[in-house]
Amino acid sequence: MFKIFNHYFRRRTILQVIMYSMVIVSTLIVSLALQGGMGVFNGAVISSGVIRGGVMAIGIIGVNFALGLYDRPGKLTIGQVRARAVLSFVLSMIIAGSILLLLPLQPPYQNEQTLIALLLIVGGMLVMRLLGNEMLPSSYTRQRVLIYGTGGRASIVGQSLLENDPSIELIGYFRGPQEKGPVIQGLNIISPGKTLTDVVREQRVNEIVVALSERRGGSMPLRELLDCKLQGIRVIDLATHFEQLLGQIHLEAVSAGWLIFGDGFKQGLVRSVVKRLFDILGSGILLLLSSPVMLVTALLIFIESGRPIFYRQERVGLNGDVFDVIKFRSMRQDAEKDGTPRWAGAGDTRVTRVGKIIRKMRIDELPQLFCVLKGDMSLVGPRPERPYFVERLTLDIPYYALRHGIKPGLTGWAQVRYHYGASIKDAEQKLQYDLYYVKNHSWFLDLIILFETVGVVLTGKGAQ
Repeated sequence: MFKIFNHYFRRRTILQVIMYSMVIVSTLIVSLALQGGMGVFNGAVISSGVIRGGVMAIGIIGVNFALGLYDRPGKLTIGQVRARAVLSFVLSMIIAGSILLLLPLQPPYQNEQTLIALLLIVGGMLVMRLLGNEMLPSSYTRQRVLIYGTGGRASIVGQSLLENDPSIELIGYFRGPQEKGPVIQGLNIISPGKTLTDVVREQRVNEIVVALSERRGGSMPLRELLDCKLQGIRVIDLATHFEQLLGQIHLEAVSAGWLIFGDGFKQGLVRSVVKRLFDILGSGILLLLSSPVMLVTALLIFIESGRPIFYRQERVGLNGDVFDVIKFRSMRQDAEKDGTPRWAGAGDTRVTRVGKIIRKMRIDELPQLFCVLKGDMSLVGPRPERPYFVERLTLDIPYYALRHGIKPGLTGWAQVRYHYGASIKDAEQKLQYDLYYVKNHSWFLDLIILFETVGVVLTGKGAQ
């Protein structure tokens, strides 16, 4: 794993992005060299190819992130990967054509020939993706992992690795000296006759995940683990494992000490000012662009079920302060006629016909841009919840109040990582992603979330 601007990326993803960028830039440079001939091939030509290719690479990679093509393997079906790869190809060509239109090449170079060269190269990479082939050898992306422990926690780690990252090669489980009986059955448990350092050396281990149920009373070989670190082996605990692999703070693995003394949970004046300026600029632009859609939506709601067009509701924001959120009304006027708050579930009969459409496309959320402009919300942050549910969830779920340490958002890390929540269990799962955002939030992570939100809207994923 690599940490860039407080966010973790897999080695496979980083290498894919680098390779993709190099191929695009190289294609432009080679195309210009072939068109102009080696006699005019100089630094200016290389600079022209690097600038245009770099801008194209940023746009194309951003599209791929938005479509989830760099997401953890196994999250998308083969059909979804193929459909999104084709859409990525179409959007990539639009981006390349637009850049060549805004930054046209000068004679003797031709925009059309350069675009055709890009089409062939990007199309070739598309075919490789559709066939399931990787551009990089597996030896560059595969990581050999050893789990220290054979109990319940070790079992959870092993399952998460096998389900979420096929580039991981699970070497096995090393039994701790204080562990009684292994929970893991039928899997590779390393012989207790060997030392940890011997196993790491013999098996060429790259990473050790410490997943002991009991970590006191000499249960961990601290000297051997330190020797492994000195040899360049990564040694991480259970909470860090889930933070890096799944982008969440696992509630069963985390402790108050890990949260307090670890990195993260930084605010800062500069970060707050930049985020606020970005919110004002972004919400203003989005309100202008979405105003036609909002007018049509308001008209359709009025035609189907009359007034009110908008729905106001109390939500809990920064530091527990309550504010009114505004959305397009997507349910009947008597949705909570008994006065008891309830979550919206799949196939909720209270949702109107227009409501089903605007919920699917997330149009009902657009009026919240006024809350962002006012300052009650941000473009990116944990989704604000109703006071009734906050009171219950704070009692039932540990660390739930931490999500109120940052301004709530129109979209968030939990919204692009997890489906729509309609229960306490869902709230617990989403909190794990919210805590990750609160701990690691940065402008870079905000951009990733905004890109992925576009993909969520385009695919309708997670709507109720």
